[in-house]
Amino acid sequence: MNRRIALRHLALISGGLAFIPSCDFSSDDILTAYENLKITQSQKQLLGDISNVIIPAGEIKGALDIEVPDFILVMVDDCLDTDQQQLFTNGLAAFPDFAKSAGSNFQKLSTKEKDALILAGQKLEGDDTSAGEQNKAISFFLNTTKRFTVQGYMASEYIQSEVIPYSLIPGAYNGSVLISDIQKPRING
Repeated sequence: MNRRIALRHLALISGGLAFIPSCDFSSDDILTAYENLKITQSQKQLLGDISNVIIPAGEIKGALDIEVPDFILVMVDDCLDTDQQQLFTNGLAAFPDFAKSAGSNFQKLSTKEKDALILAGQKLEGDDTSAGEQNKAISFFLNTTKRFTVQGYMASEYIQSEVIPYSLIPGAYNGSVLISDIQKPRING
C-alpha cells in the first residue's frame, strides 16, 4: 500500500475522532411538529404517562391509547399565548424534579402515588421566589394537561363513535319506551 494514502487515511480518521466529543448523539431531539414548543420525545412520553394517569385504560381505551398527548401539545402550541406556552414547558421540565422530591422517578411510582402526586401538584401555589415560580409552572402544567386530556378524550373519534354514539339528527319519538329498555345514550347535536 502507498505510504501517502495510508498517512492521509490516518489523518482523516484522527481528525474525525477529535470532533466526536463535540457531537451530540443523544436521541432526545426537539420534536419539529410544533412551531412554538420545544418539546423532546422524553417529555412527550412523560406527558403521555400523566394523561394516562388522569384517564387510565380499563373496559374502554385510556387517554394514551387514543393519542391524547398529541392533542394536548397541538392545543398548547396553537391555542395558548406565548407566556402560557413558556409556563407550560417550564412546568413540564420541572415536573420530574417535583416527582423525585416525592421519593422516586414518576414512572416507578405506583398508580396511587402517581394520583396523589398529580393532585398535590395541581394545588401548588407560587410566589415571587424561584421555587414559587417553579411551583406555579408545575401547577399550570398539570391543570392545563388535565383540562386538555379530558377535552381531547371526550372529543375523540373513539368516544364519539363507539362509547357514546353521536347523532346529529334526533331519532323518532317513541313515548311508550321504558327507561330501563334504553340501550345506549344518544347525544344529539
